Amino acid sequence: MTDAAGPARPELSLLVPLYNEEENLEPLLDRIQEEMARLGRSYEVVLVDDGSGDGTVAGLKRAVAQRPHLRVVLLRRNSGQTAALAAAIEHSRGAVLVPLDGDLQNDPADIPKLVSKLDEGFDVASGWRRHRRDPFFTRILPSKIANGLISLISGVKLHDYGCTLKAYRREVLAPVVLLGEMHRFIPILATWQGARVAEVEVTHHPRVAGKSKYGLGRTLKVVLDLLTIKFMGSFLTKPIYAFGGAGVGLWLLSALLAAYTLWQKLAYGVWVHNNPLLLVGIFIALVGMQLIMMGLLGELLIRIYFASSGTTPYVIREVLESERMGTAP
Repeated sequence: MTDAAGPARPELSLLVPLYNEEENLEPLLDRIQEEMARLGRSYEVVLVDDGSGDGTVAGLKRAVAQRPHLRVVLLRRNSGQTAALAAAIEHSRGAVLVPLDGDLQNDPADIPKLVSKLDEGFDVASGWRRHRRDPFFTRILPSKIANGLISLISGVKLHDYGCTLKAYRREVLAPVVLLGEMHRFIPILATWQGARVAEVEVTHHPRVAGKSKYGLGRTLKVVLDLLTIKFMGSFLTKPIYAFGGAGVGLWLLSALLAAYTLWQKLAYGVWVHNNPLLLVGIFIALVGMQLIMMGLLGELLIRIYFASSGTTPYVIREVLESERMGTAP
């Protein structure tokens, strides 16, 4: 993600992905304008239409012609919330980035609290919808289960990963590549890069217009992305530990099955053609060998990647030098 260069860089960039939010657009912009005037900081609003099929695009064109501080990005097709957020980041200029939903369930009045938390020295202020205004069984319960699972696997303890309303220092997002549904995992990626994350309780309103785009089917995508995040965090620079470890485990299991097959032959006279365990053991051994080879290939690819891209497997926060560095004693 690159920092869009330009004059008069604002302090805040509000990032709003939109998909079929025609009815909510004008009320949202009114609320944002009201709260930003009260906050008294320079700002811009980056609105990204994610291939809407209603009047959202027409509303955005009217708004950008009539209101100040707006930048509108229109995507050719629906690419998902993560892609829309990535486009918003790419076209923003602010030192602090604040994404929020376009359905008025996030309250712009909470933005000052998030920004204030960054002023205390944190790098990420993550919103927590402690009192959610959503259906319990279809939205709140799956969210609680997912949040607990994500916290357990990632080691980053947050109550509400799904809350879009957050505040980030721009430099925290610089090394983050957003794909799939990974926008909700940004605090995890930022923590692994050494960022300091704080949680801030925010207001959550019920949806009054439009239709929710979330459903239970999205949970599967989140779980799959969580597996990706876990692999990136634990094995990105050493894939042989993941694939090789599983391969060696399968080899051990194969050896146990072979030993058990031999014991059955010696003790009970059970021949191989009457005992499928040996064939199962051979199959498991072959799968284990394939996993180990995948790990070795992964190691080669990782080394090629770091060598060709010029990147490093570490992130430097600060470099300090003595004032007399390089001078004669």
